[in-house]
Amino acid sequence: MRLLLDTCTFLWIVTGDDSLSEAAKEAFVDPANEVYLSVVSAWEIAVKTALGKLELAARPDRLVPEQRAAHQIESLPLTERAVLLLGRLPTPHRDPFDRMLVCQALDERLTILTPDQHISAYPVNVLW
Repeated sequence: MRLLLDTCTFLWIVTGDDSLSEAAKEAFVDPANEVYLSVVSAWEIAVKTALGKLELAARPDRLVPEQRAAHQIESLPLTERAVLLLGRLPTPHRDPFDRMLVCQALDERLTILTPDQHISAYPVNVLW
């Protein structure tokens, strides 16, 4: 399976937070699965940290790449093809970061690891 981590899922993994579901934990540690973190999530982390809405143990420019490497998570770039799917999405909610993750998941045929019920409202594979 090819998995795309939601931003909160990535943060919970790297901080050892107990909020991860058992299914999410199992999917994440399964060596048969490919795991990705979108540059969109890195952007969200940087923005929320700069606005004071997110506190981290290290600056985002260090934490994100270091933790991706430590947990063997690949970076997923944002492509024009994925961005252009945005116009075809329904609008269950307006979070631009979540909407771009949905576009990437659709474009790359990824399953999103997320507890976010808003993302589940989109026509995308979700696991939690």
